[in-house]
Amino acid sequence: MSEDLQSLLEKINRDGVQKAQSQADKIVADAKAKADAIVKAAESSAAAAKADADKAAAAYAERAKETIRQAARDIVLDAKNSVDALLDKLLAENVGKALSDPATVQKLVGDAVVEFASKGDVDVALAPKVAAALAASLAAKGNFKVVTDETLDTGFTVKLDGGRVEHSYTEEVIAEELAKRLRPDLAELVK
Repeated sequence: MSEDLQSLLEKINRDGVQKAQSQADKIVADAKAKADAIVKAAESSAAAAKADADKAAAAYAERAKETIRQAARDIVLDAKNSVDALLDKLLAENVGKALSDPATVQKLVGDAVVEFASKGDVDVALAPKVAAALAASLAAKGNFKVVTDETLDTGFTVKLDGGRVEHSYTEEVIAEELAKRLRPDLAELVK
């Protein structure tokens, strides 16, 4: 009987070990399956996060490019405006300087009034500082009357048809007209 008992104990032990081994194998297989599922979920999550990050990076890069394009456009506009302002200032200074010289004004008035000589009486309004110097020379040319205009600092105006038609040759008007004519060429240079 002891052999039978021994054999029975060995069988119970063997069955128990096999059952334990089988349960251990099942637990290990379940653990591996769960680990594989966790790894797959993590890889899927990481791929989604990478895709989102790539999309966000591409969008950021596009926004950065657009910001740079806008900044470049703003710099060009600022430079253009600065150059325009400088041009306006230089034109005003130089035209003002030229129109302060009685000899220059006399030549300009002479050239301008020749155009209007056939139109009847012509009144030429001049700044006080040049009116006296030009009054005699214009009066000698015929139907020109010199009028002192206190509102003029430089330049002159020519009035025809009893004052109903006026042509202005003031610093502001001449500088503005020169600026209009120079800006397209200046814009080409700035490009």
